[in-house]
Amino acid sequence: MRQRSSATVATEASGGRRLARAAGILVSALTLSACWLTPDKLELNLDIPEGYRAAQGKPDAAVPDIDWWRRFRSRELTLLMEEAQSANFDIAAAAARVMQADANARIVNAALLPTVNLNASATRSRSAIAAGSGSSGTSIGGVDRSLYNVNFSASYVLDFWGRNRDLLAAADQSAIASRFDKEVVTLTALASVGNAYFQMVGAQDRLRVARSNFQAANRILDLIKQRQSAGTASDFEVAQQESLVATQRASIPPLEITLRQSVSQLAVLTGRAPEHFALDGGSLYRITVPRVTPGLPAELLNQRPDIREAEAKLAALNYDVTAARKAFFPTLQLTGTNGWQSTALANLFTPQGWFYTAAASLAQPIFDGGVLFGQLDLQQGLREESLQNYRKSVHSAFSDVEQALVALQQQTRRERLQAEVVRTSRIAFNLSEQRLRAGTLDLVTLIQTQQTLFQAEDLLAQVRLARLLAAISLYQALGGGWPPAEGPPA
Repeated sequence: MRQRSSATVATEASGGRRLARAAGILVSALTLSACWLTPDKLELNLDIPEGYRAAQGKPDAAVPDIDWWRRFRSRELTLLMEEAQSANFDIAAAAARVMQADANARIVNAALLPTVNLNASATRSRSAIAAGSGSSGTSIGGVDRSLYNVNFSASYVLDFWGRNRDLLAAADQSAIASRFDKEVVTLTALASVGNAYFQMVGAQDRLRVARSNFQAANRILDLIKQRQSAGTASDFEVAQQESLVATQRASIPPLEITLRQSVSQLAVLTGRAPEHFALDGGSLYRITVPRVTPGLPAELLNQRPDIREAEAKLAALNYDVTAARKAFFPTLQLTGTNGWQSTALANLFTPQGWFYTAAASLAQPIFDGGVLFGQLDLQQGLREESLQNYRKSVHSAFSDVEQALVALQQQTRRERLQAEVVRTSRIAFNLSEQRLRAGTLDLVTLIQTQQTLFQAEDLLAQVRLARLLAAISLYQALGGGWPPAEGPPA
């Protein structure tokens, strides 16, 4: 066997060490780039409480249903809610934005696929032939040429670093965010329908109270005028009662305004012209105030569509940051053409006319004036803004639920107390009217009992309205209806 020299062995060992060192550098570079190009894991730092301070009883005793508006037990309200879901303009516009987001995702997805085109051309040209004597020549005719070309061209950018995949992931997250935005718009529209309907019915209740009180004040005015005719009442006392009657009459037009404006608002919310829209209404006291429990705060992160929307937007921007980083790396593009070319149309699709071209190009950004660094900083800034908006939306959601719970509880308690005020005020007014007819009552006391009763009845209607509006606010704060809980596996 032939022996190798020591110099040869040393040279091979040195080459092996250099190869191992290069391989180690390459592996390290790929490892570092993999860490750098992976989407960041964001620290959300959310302060999620274990329960709501104002919640009472078990948190999941009566969570909102999907069709939560049915729990108010109002057929007309249910019909309005269903009509708004299919005819509301804001909801329709939100659905169009979902369509736009899906289309944008398909456009971004096209970058992951090759582009293929069919090209065909026919060219006819004439070139001049120079002929003559000496140094000067004269054109004496020419040659006609034709060139026919039919080919397929293809181009494909290799997504070696995954930049296009990140852009597609960002577009997909934006499409998801648009769907949650549609849910936000839908919930807002339904809450607006509920609020407007309760405002309308509340105005009807207050109108009934105002007209009833106007009639009662007129009845008392007639009694006082009778006493004036008998000489037991003065002009001053008549004027006082007339002022109270005028006050009750003047309270009616503002309530009519509220009633008619609420009907017009409901017409727009349900996609109809106010002139072709009418409602029956009724009374707030015939509408059930549902019992609602808020669940756990952690569940709100999945139930509130605005939180889910902010989460999807944050994820999209995180992918945008990763894509901006990958823009620093080289781009490899493959192009090719395959087809037929001939000067004679009869010989176009023959083996002699077949041709092809193939090319590969590599582009590595070296100097662009800081554009890539600026785009990276821009995306990072947008992501940081989105992160803070997400945190704010979560904490605002917890606050919305707490405020709605407090409002509903206190308005319920206030309605009970105000109903007692109305009851005692009505007893005092009835007794005062009886004593007036018997001629044993001071008119000043009667006027005071009238004012107390009229104000108490009107305030009771307002408190009832506030309680129902608080229930709507609670449903909205909880993200609307919750899907039914999954039963145990069979």
